[in-house]
Amino acid sequence: MKNTVSIRALALAGASIALLPQAALAQDAGTQEPAAAAEASPETTGPVIVVTAQGREQSLADVPVAVSAVSGELLEKSGTNDIRELNQVAPSLLVSSTGNEANGSARIRGIGTVGDNPGLESSVAVFVDGVYRSRSGNALSELGPIDRIEILRGPQGTLGGRNASAGLISIYTAPPEFETSGYGAFTYGNYDAIRVEGGINVPLGQTVAARVDGVYFKRDGFYNDVNNDTTVNNRDRYLVRGQLLFEPSDTLSFRLVGDYSKKDEACCAATFVQTDFAPLARMSPGLDTFARPEGGPPLTSTENPIIPIMIALGQDPRALNQGTFNRDIYVTPGRTYEGATEDYGVSGELNWDLGGVSLTSITAYREYSNTQASDTDYTQVDIIYRAPGDFAGAREFKTFSQELRLQGSAFDDRLDWLVGGYYANEKLEVRDNLRFGDQYGTFAACRIALAINPALANPAAENCLGPNVAALDGTLTGTPAFGPATPAILAAINNLGSISDLGSTGDIYNQTSKNFALFTHNIFHITDTVDLTLGLRYTNETKDFDAQFNNDNTICPTNRALLGGLLGVPALAPLAGGIISLSCQGNSSSELDGVTLSDTRDEDEFTGTAVLSWKPTPDLLLYGSYSRGYKAGGFNLDRSALSSPVAFDPDTIDVGSLQFAEETVDAFEIGAKYSTRQFGLSVAAFRQEFSNFQLNTFNGSFYLVQNINACSTDLGGADRDASATTGACAPEDVQPGVIAQGVELEASLNPVPDLAFTMGLTYSDTSYEDNLIGDDSGAPLDPALRLLPGDNLSNAPEWVATSSVSWTPELTPGGLRGLVFFNARLTDDYNTGSDLLYGKEQDSYFIVNGRVGVTNIAGRFSIEGWVQNLFDKDYTQIAFNTPFVAPQQTFSAFLAEPRTYGITVRGEF
Repeated sequence: MKNTVSIRALALAGASIALLPQAALAQDAGTQEPAAAAEASPETTGPVIVVTAQGREQSLADVPVAVSAVSGELLEKSGTNDIRELNQVAPSLLVSSTGNEANGSARIRGIGTVGDNPGLESSVAVFVDGVYRSRSGNALSELGPIDRIEILRGPQGTLGGRNASAGLISIYTAPPEFETSGYGAFTYGNYDAIRVEGGINVPLGQTVAARVDGVYFKRDGFYNDVNNDTTVNNRDRYLVRGQLLFEPSDTLSFRLVGDYSKKDEACCAATFVQTDFAPLARMSPGLDTFARPEGGPPLTSTENPIIPIMIALGQDPRALNQGTFNRDIYVTPGRTYEGATEDYGVSGELNWDLGGVSLTSITAYREYSNTQASDTDYTQVDIIYRAPGDFAGAREFKTFSQELRLQGSAFDDRLDWLVGGYYANEKLEVRDNLRFGDQYGTFAACRIALAINPALANPAAENCLGPNVAALDGTLTGTPAFGPATPAILAAINNLGSISDLGSTGDIYNQTSKNFALFTHNIFHITDTVDLTLGLRYTNETKDFDAQFNNDNTICPTNRALLGGLLGVPALAPLAGGIISLSCQGNSSSELDGVTLSDTRDEDEFTGTAVLSWKPTPDLLLYGSYSRGYKAGGFNLDRSALSSPVAFDPDTIDVGSLQFAEETVDAFEIGAKYSTRQFGLSVAAFRQEFSNFQLNTFNGSFYLVQNINACSTDLGGADRDASATTGACAPEDVQPGVIAQGVELEASLNPVPDLAFTMGLTYSDTSYEDNLIGDDSGAPLDPALRLLPGDNLSNAPEWVATSSVSWTPELTPGGLRGLVFFNARLTDDYNTGSDLLYGKEQDSYFIVNGRVGVTNIAGRFSIEGWVQNLFDKDYTQIAFNTPFVAPQQTFSAFLAEPRTYGITVRGEF
């Protein structure tokens, strides 16, 4: 995946830039820090952009800040309803969702947090009206009317509330105004999509204004659950937001915002990966028990020995023979993906000019909860599941935050200074009820039978042997297959086969995080054209963790007692270990029933930025910057991470094994920005070096969280072998393990008032170093990650181009106007799996969205037709190891959305 982009992809990139420039998007490139705002000036043809990226209002052309600012008008034209759709307008951004929308992932410059583990904070932080959302997936819901969105690229280590190691998405909702107004919109689309939106704004006297907005959205799902006669990945959600704005004087304003949103939706289904997605079928050396040669049959072919077992246990062959992008799914009858999400909160922002000094205070409290049932193996065989209810993969956040900033000037305005503080208290509770299904035992016993002798597998029998056990117990041959250990092994297989509807009866994880920070950000005007910006932040983070486990899987300790003594016998250890592992997968064991754990971690970090900028002419800015970013460490909220099932010892549980360290990044950037009323161009080159990079990956059995670093000395390939004990590094030789470097180019053109173009191109080589190790002590890399050294990160395409055109011609003098809007995104190929296994690679693809209509009808109405994914391009968000179906034997995939289209009617007064 680290090889160069294809000629075809480069050609498409050129075509997308030349033919479909990216419309009316106020973008800019530079270093890092929050916030930008775009305002249109009626006297000019181009946008006048004001930013607060350095904590004070400045012209964007004067600020060395890496930020893409998208106006509310642009968001409306592009049909953006949640942050996933920002992919079309920001080439350095990629937002995707996987097995649970509560943990959707945003990536900037190829860096982001992977997976569905709420214990990991987001590399890309999301703020709404200056208030931190606990995880980026919390913003995968209706946004309502938006004033603007800013996407900040690179580490945010000084301003912006919470630290973020990769970037920040800051959303600003439309505020109240001192004029009476209202609006309404109705949309109907395919998949029986209905979206209703409306709001009203009223002044309540001379000093108070109020605004209320609401959105309701309902749509059928993109997957057809054949067995349960329903659809999955549907939409059924609403949002209500109310605001008050109090402005008693020119020097004081206070804005109060309260919102509530609810989702009752089924999410998230997956299909089997077939050759139409992975045509080369290259398998991962040394990792596969069933390797399909290049050009051979799909992994779901009956030549794969696990597939006949699945069919015999009830798997509909149609699910195994259809294409990857056929959206018929065959879920276990009675299982469901139904879930519920609530998100609500209140915030207040105070801005007060005290005369020479300005005070800003943002106070907020939010609650977020999500439960999601699932047929967790994504097959028709009942292997593992989460039943609906309060414990169905639940996560709840309760967050209080307070930010204070003081800013002013000194030395005859030669110094613009800013100091501030931030405090956040976050309480996280995760509840889980993951259980083995009714057929797990037989399925697992069949995996053992296949490992012993495929001819003995008999899925009609509970232990998958039935009468064939005679070939093992000595009845036929007179010699027991495993010597004196044969009775114990056969008894353990019988026990394994009996596992049915066992596992968690309610695991609870609690984590309280207290974060406080002090920061300063100062701009020194050395001359009229040269500025030096220095920022520094001190952060203290404390996390208190406790967990309680409840489990009724008594087969695990029974088989551990039967076979534990065989783990020291070389000839029998693999078989004994395999039976114990399958009996105790994910450390699901009654040995944990009633067990509680607790731990605490505390960390301190200094971060900051330094920028030197020069404006040789009023239209040109040159700059160079250094910034250091940070993302807090924490706890892996998954009991499977306590140890491998075979090595697990309930008497010596090491809660410290759940911890992972903080992630830090050193970033360097140089750039140039040219800006006039009609034309803007920016170029930036960057390099980001990540230490203790937090990687979360699913290996087919459990989630593995590991801090990735590299060794400065050659490990001789020991980081690529199957051993967990080879490949150690001396602590003094540890160095950053992930490097992101590249170039970003963005341009905008506004030749006349009703025609606008913008375009963007990002080249980002975001890759793992060679000679990888597992943490900053020099411990070896986990063998499941052996494909990582020297390759690109997952979901990190090297080349991305975005472009669009917006044309709003006047159709009648002073009256009707037309609307023609198209945007496009070309994405280079990349691997979608965090372990980089072959067969998870997504080819390059090209997505076009469009909107055509007539606006300003009678000065109040508009009608528009729209389409998303115009060419109905099939592509995946994430491919992953099908859970429990023998690691690396079959893959499944979460698909991206197909083509959607519809019509929208709007009115306003």
